Amino acid sequence: MRGFPVALGAAILLAAATPASAVPMDEAVLQGLDKITARISTIKVGVGETVNFGSLQITVKACDKHPPEETPESAAFLQVVEQKPGETPVMRFSGWMFASSPALSAMEHPIYDLWVLDCDNKNGTPAQEPAAPAGGQQQPAQQDGAAPAD
Repeated sequence: MRGFPVALGAAILLAAATPASAVPMDEAVLQGLDKITARISTIKVGVGETVNFGSLQITVKACDKHPPEETPESAAFLQVVEQKPGETPVMRFSGWMFASSPALSAMEHPIYDLWVLDCDNKNGTPAQEPAAPAGGQQQPAQQDGAAPAD
């Protein structure tokens, strides 16, 4: 019977530690710094797209954002390749970057700094939680100024 409180406590901790599900978004909002010119650029990159920032080619593979009721966090999986003219391309970074902790997985480069600011949807819609299981009733959206249906 002594093990019961320990098992109960462990079960409560396990239930409380369940991670929040992140919502996949359409594009990453990045910020880049050119250390030579001291210019900061905001860069929007769609998931699956590649953009150039100086000699860097930045590809966003995924961008996830926590739902509004959770602790704010955006994370993007980036692949950064440096392509200098006449040289072989070099992979400079491949992994997750987190908006709340840019130093956690920073890209090491002598000329450029790059970090994640946010994840957005291209059409401007807010982050949506994953779809509810089948069988749940969902109210139709009402238009501005319209009275709710009774």
